[in-house]
Amino acid sequence: MKKLVLNIAAFFLIFTLTAQDEKQFETVSIAFYNVENLFDTINQTDVEDTEFLPESEKQWNSKRYYAKLDKISTTIADIGKDFTGEPPAVIGLCEVENRSVIEDIANSEALAQYNYGIEHFDCWYYRGVDVGLMYRPDYFEVTHSVSYKLQFPELPDVSTRDQLLVSGLLLGEPVHFIVLHYPSRRGGEKRSRPLRIQAAELTMHIVDSLQKIDKSAKIIIMGDLNDDPINESIKNVLNSHGDKDNLKDGELFNPMANLFKKGIGSLAYRDAWNLFDQIILTPAFVQNDYSNWTFYKALIYNKPFLMQQEGRFKGYPFRTFVGNTYQGGYSDHFPAYIYLIRELKSE
Repeated sequence: MKKLVLNIAAFFLIFTLTAQDEKQFETVSIAFYNVENLFDTINQTDVEDTEFLPESEKQWNSKRYYAKLDKISTTIADIGKDFTGEPPAVIGLCEVENRSVIEDIANSEALAQYNYGIEHFDCWYYRGVDVGLMYRPDYFEVTHSVSYKLQFPELPDVSTRDQLLVSGLLLGEPVHFIVLHYPSRRGGEKRSRPLRIQAAELTMHIVDSLQKIDKSAKIIIMGDLNDDPINESIKNVLNSHGDKDNLKDGELFNPMANLFKKGIGSLAYRDAWNLFDQIILTPAFVQNDYSNWTFYKALIYNKPFLMQQEGRFKGYPFRTFVGNTYQGGYSDHFPAYIYLIRELKSE
């Protein structure tokens, strides 16, 4: 954990203090990463993973698998280090085939020393790409986890990813994480929109359930939402926006909305940027009470090594595959992350 000595008056611009007033803060980073189809090379008979087997057109073999693991793990190890000096305390993942591939990330050379714990449930989605959570036990203690199944009554044959809730103590303070991967835009944004709206309704059901127990519950929603901050599922159903100083009852704070306004994205498609990878917070994180965990900043981790370096798609995320053509990259998404800060208590 990195301890920061900050001049509050100059740094936060919210306190009326003299230039000599200094306090110490501790800080953590929380991240989310869509790792783009992280499949192992073993045929899992209960999911459709034939696309990612050695004999497939993609020729997905051990060499390529371990090369991707190295890229993903070294990326995770670097997220947030500029500010905290440490990898993320907690990171949500999506597009992981099973618990085994998350264990391989956690046990990688870049991350093994941090002893990441794992929360994961096999979901019923036919493609076998799940969500999961990795956490550092020196920062976060899990007290409860559960997976919520999303079904579409009018489309009984359509499946999608479960929604993962993990509750625990972040250095002693109760925090809840909801990890998501909303239905894709396959078939077109308009046609698929109702599925993401229903996914957002399930998320709000989880949030409401937690807030009935504790109105001031600190909840972090993170995932690949397959919608931008301005789309209906995010803006209206999750009732979120980027103005943290004017949140009304029932609203959520979406710091990614401000990044999106600046043209910052986490993935690119047809010469346009989208910001599908988002981290959204309940108002308890923006109360300017620095005695408890408080939101500080949101970013997209888009360092040059994660980008395509040449050609038509220069600057786009450096993918593992384009179709069946192996690119040897990281992912088709950039990670999203936030910083939380808290005043160090006097010993």
